[in-house]
Amino acid sequence: MDLTFTPFYALFRRELLRFMKVLVQTVVTPIVSSALYLMIFGVSLGRNIVLKDQLPYLAFLIPGLVMMSCLNNSFQNTTSSIINMKFTGDLEDLKVAPINTLQIILAMGLAALMRGLLVGGITFLVGEGAYLIMYGAPLAIANPLALLGFLFLGSLVFANFGISVGFWAKTFDQMSAVSGFVLLPLIYLGGVFFSVENLPPFWKSISLFNPLLYMINGVRYGILGHSDVEPLTALAVTTVAFFITLALALQALQKGSFQRW
Repeated sequence: MDLTFTPFYALFRRELLRFMKVLVQTVVTPIVSSALYLMIFGVSLGRNIVLKDQLPYLAFLIPGLVMMSCLNNSFQNTTSSIINMKFTGDLEDLKVAPINTLQIILAMGLAALMRGLLVGGITFLVGEGAYLIMYGAPLAIANPLALLGFLFLGSLVFANFGISVGFWAKTFDQMSAVSGFVLLPLIYLGGVFFSVENLPPFWKSISLFNPLLYMINGVRYGILGHSDVEPLTALAVTTVAFFITLALALQALQKGSFQRW
């Protein structure tokens, strides 16, 4: 292997092995949570919810849960990795290692992407099983390329955001505050469980400023073939969000603290 890419590969492999060693925490637990959402909202309550075009609520819910799983796990992977390296002192090694900031971001981002896609993919399979049991047929994917594109971009956006938060946070409480008071509200208000078309005009206007609305609806377009926002608009917003979070991650690596807690 080219020595130029050896540090990149080593960091990428390290990040993969880190979450693979604790699969119960990093993979099984999120899947159980998604399965509960599917059973409670999609199967039990969804029988009484009617959407436009007679779309089953379970079909509407599955794309939102898939994207929620990808985004949340991508964010958690990079943030927890940096926080743990701060705690153990390993983060200081990155400062003297023969690896540049872009390679660090790519290695950590791709590992977070793998975790997000793994959890999101299994969430989709669980949803497919529930849909098959309820309606006797699988939920077909309308636009596979669009689905993969939004999953990749959205996961990388939150992986980059997690890097920024990891360097910014000085305590575990600060990291938890961002996750609980910023990330989760954006996800839940981004159209995972409801269509923005059903909101009053004022709240619909507010929701349109939430970038997660476009990411979630991009995945919904990829699976169902239609969404609450134009697919090209969703792609443009997601792409802009990627470059903004990439710039923030680069700045965090260049100016952030590498010192041990």
